[in-house]
Amino acid sequence: MEAIAFDQSQFFPFPFMLSLIAIVIFICSIKYYCWHNPPSNKNPTLPPSPSCLKPWPIVGNLPEMLFNKPTFRWIHNLMDKMNTEIACFRFGNVHVISVTSPELSCEFLKKQDAVFASRPISISTRLVTNGYLTAALVPFGEQWKKMKRVITIELLSPARQRWLLKKRVEEADHLVRYVYNQCCISSDEGGTVNVRVAAQHYCTNVIRKMIFNRRYFGKGMEDGGPGSEEEEHVAALFTILKYIYSFCVSDYMPCLRGLDLDGQEKTIKNALEITRKYREPLIEERFRRYKKGFSDKEPEDLLDILVSLEDINGEPLLSSEEIKAQITEIMIATVDNPSNAFEWALAEMINQPELLQKATEELDTVVGRERLVHESDLSHLNYVKACAREAFRLHPVTPFNVPHVSMSNTTVDNYFIPKGSHVLLSRVGLGRNRKVWNEPLKFRPERHLKDDGSAVVLTESDLRFITFSTGMRGCVGTTLRTTMTVMLFARLLHGFSWDMPHDQSSVDLTESKDELFLATPLLALAKPRLPPHVYPAN
Repeated sequence: MEAIAFDQSQFFPFPFMLSLIAIVIFICSIKYYCWHNPPSNKNPTLPPSPSCLKPWPIVGNLPEMLFNKPTFRWIHNLMDKMNTEIACFRFGNVHVISVTSPELSCEFLKKQDAVFASRPISISTRLVTNGYLTAALVPFGEQWKKMKRVITIELLSPARQRWLLKKRVEEADHLVRYVYNQCCISSDEGGTVNVRVAAQHYCTNVIRKMIFNRRYFGKGMEDGGPGSEEEEHVAALFTILKYIYSFCVSDYMPCLRGLDLDGQEKTIKNALEITRKYREPLIEERFRRYKKGFSDKEPEDLLDILVSLEDINGEPLLSSEEIKAQITEIMIATVDNPSNAFEWALAEMINQPELLQKATEELDTVVGRERLVHESDLSHLNYVKACAREAFRLHPVTPFNVPHVSMSNTTVDNYFIPKGSHVLLSRVGLGRNRKVWNEPLKFRPERHLKDDGSAVVLTESDLRFITFSTGMRGCVGTTLRTTMTVMLFARLLHGFSWDMPHDQSSVDLTESKDELFLATPLLALAKPRLPPHVYPAN
């Protein structure tokens, strides 16, 4: 049998062989260079991780996260042990970076604001925003830009705030009337007031009046307090707040979404159903009125504004789903910070009566004792605002700010921050940072007063603590939230003297184990301190 000749050149042409040899030489050269030139310490690396946490394959540190609840306390404890102001945890394939340094925080939210202008995808935010139709909780994109324009220009502009002044005054008056009724129920010695209920009731009333032009979903109580409908609605709002970005396992491993392994999805769905039960019929009725010629009438509230907005073609600018989702977001954004700050501040001030005296002396000097506080007085109440700032610093309502997501690889303070990382600025770590604050665990409003007597503001541009955040994703309702906070403080400190109940020697300042609220709602003895004719009549 004749042998068959094998011509290699037919299968491996010379140019191909030359290219293959060049590739092999190139790879060998790279390996040789890397072997003899190891990475220097100057090359950026990830922020430090706890030495005790070696990430598991695929799941990262999710097992440790599950066994160390609440997660925020576990993270802060590990950072304290590491003596670091920035740390990196890997949950699934997501790098979660916690920051407690003001300088690093400014690097993230000011110097590189555009890089960290997005939000994480999560079960809770998808549900709350009806599939990312709102402004604050949605990822960076056109929908966020659209809704931010609507809120900034149409809802929270200075002109719109002046237009809504009367509604805010009505609710400030109602707050005083409600607490006054509590005082008079018992005796001339005053009455015991659940401060948490009063503060949360005021905050939800203000935003409810601004949006729906109504104080109650039901009839309310005879003394002016919230009825069962309002109590259920407020409880649902705070449940939603508790579970937004609450370190849910499936948020870091999308393949587990729908299984609801930790029950958070069911909880937040139930809370949203409660809020929708009270609000959506009002929104749908407003749409029906608008279609019947409501556009010829003057708007009465923010819902009228939202329903009547039109695009350049004369078509509705917002769908009913967008409006429903945005109203949910507005309400959860306005109820927590002011109410929590006042409850904590009053608890601290009752334990330090000299602070209460300073605040009431300022109020009597600026306002007098023959009328209630007006919004025009608030800019002159530096000590009262200092008390609010100190409450925000020492007793934030949540452990972290709303997460920011890096939209590209970047470097911060010579640390490599991969694209898709979740950056959490620690409200607790910033406000209680011993490198920044003298006696950080002591409530001292004086630390916020300016030597030159200039005006105190609630915002904190240097991020030594967080009130309303900053940058592209900062709160667009800073003016409204500041007004609500300072009015809450001013009206209740001016109108009433406060003390602990007779059976207590001091207010227990224990923090809740799973949250940052007072472990037990503050019950305080309130007594009118102004002439009777000053208080609003029922």
